Amino acid sequence: MGKVYKNQTALAIRRRTEVDLTYITAVYLKYIKPDGTTGQWTGTVYNASRGIVEYTIVSANDLDQSGTWTIWAYVTFANGNSAPGEPTKLEVYDEGQ
Repeated sequence: MGKVYKNQTALAIRRRTEVDLTYITAVYLKYIKPDGTTGQWTGTVYNASRGIVEYTIVSANDLDQSGTWTIWAYVTFANGNSAPGEPTKLEVYDEGQ
């Protein structure tokens, strides 16, 4: 993935969970914004056997801050168990940087 910009849209963010996602009931990408605000986006399974989840940015409000974001996958399975993925950093730049 190249540089990601504040207010960018039509961008897919993918994260790996390291578990098979065949029997999940919910999947999210959780985040911490550069200012410390937390939240989540409802994701989709991109590749169940490889444990990859995806969220496609469609709103300019989704990436509304420049700086370092922390993002991780979070899944809930049909049996009620849940599992967070490993957090990763995503640098978001102001346009023109």
